[in-house]
Amino acid sequence: MIVFSAQDQQMMARALTLAAKGRFTASPNPAVGCVISVQNRILGEGYTRPAGGNHAEIEALNMAVEASGACVYVTLEPCSHYGKTGPCVEALINAGVARVVIASEDPNPLVSGRGIEKLKKAGVVVDCGLLEDQARQLNKGFFKRHEQGLPWILVKMASSIDGRTAMASGQSQWVTTPASRRDVQRLRAASCAIVTGIGTQLMDDPSLTVRITAEELGVQDTLTQPLRVVVDSQLQMQPTARMLAQPGITVIATIDGDAQRQAAKALIEVGAEVVFLPAAGEHIDLHKLVVYLAERECNCIMVEAGAGLAGAFIGEGLLDELVCYWAPKLFGNQARPMFNLPISTIDAHLALSIQDVRQIGEDLRITMYPDKDY
Repeated sequence: MIVFSAQDQQMMARALTLAAKGRFTASPNPAVGCVISVQNRILGEGYTRPAGGNHAEIEALNMAVEASGACVYVTLEPCSHYGKTGPCVEALINAGVARVVIASEDPNPLVSGRGIEKLKKAGVVVDCGLLEDQARQLNKGFFKRHEQGLPWILVKMASSIDGRTAMASGQSQWVTTPASRRDVQRLRAASCAIVTGIGTQLMDDPSLTVRITAEELGVQDTLTQPLRVVVDSQLQMQPTARMLAQPGITVIATIDGDAQRQAAKALIEVGAEVVFLPAAGEHIDLHKLVVYLAERECNCIMVEAGAGLAGAFIGEGLLDELVCYWAPKLFGNQARPMFNLPISTIDAHLALSIQDVRQIGEDLRITMYPDKDY
């Protein structure tokens, strides 16, 4: 068993802090941080820039200038293949580093141990596993996509304290305070795709865009808009929908049928992408949808939808994370519930594990994961 020093712990913690700076911009690449040091002195550090830009190791090497004999701390195994950039492993070897401490191996089959092997063959000391859980959590979507072929799925809901998301009429603006709505923009910015249903689109006509700046997020790089995805089995969406005029890409997922093929033409003419997916009963097969999004290199998707679609994601076992914003208001029993879930007995409940509770303005934000046997 490797025993890591206090210095190792400190340097890897710094690398994780750096990695977090890329969580809004690195995708579809993982957010990685790197620190290069000699005798407790940091020579260089960096984090992964947007796709096509430098990886964390290259950023750190550029700052260090001279890294011969240095120790490198990196939150993910250095890449060993040619993609949009060259392999970081070769850059580290050419720089003459003596030791590389890695938080976690890379789940990408193009890397997955090959980077470590190349470093060792070049005579570099490699130690793995320092703060691994934290490193995996930071890139939970990237790990899930490569290990399971599915993105990390976060369902976001905003409700009154009695669990109601809208009045019976559908009126829902605004359940929560401006502070919570601004916090939601951070969740959107960290997502590769935002998924909503046609009911929400027809009722609210949302833009479904990130409306927070890079400066407000403390990010140096340019933000890109997440993929907007509308689940619309009958293809009722109109070409005049507000989101179709926004920057970025709108994907409309529908069932493959003659009526849908005909309706798709007008939507495609105004810039929408229409994807035809298999049906599950009268609705779109959500498993096929999330596989499709994974194939488009979406690491994390965020579901912002009504009780029907949100409940369907949960009911079909697709939930990874539930984020609820609870407003200190009572809407009453005629208002709409958070989820449509066919649960008839108390023993059939879905157990959730609370990960985080904090106050956002006047509201409470609670982050939960489903229990492991879900």
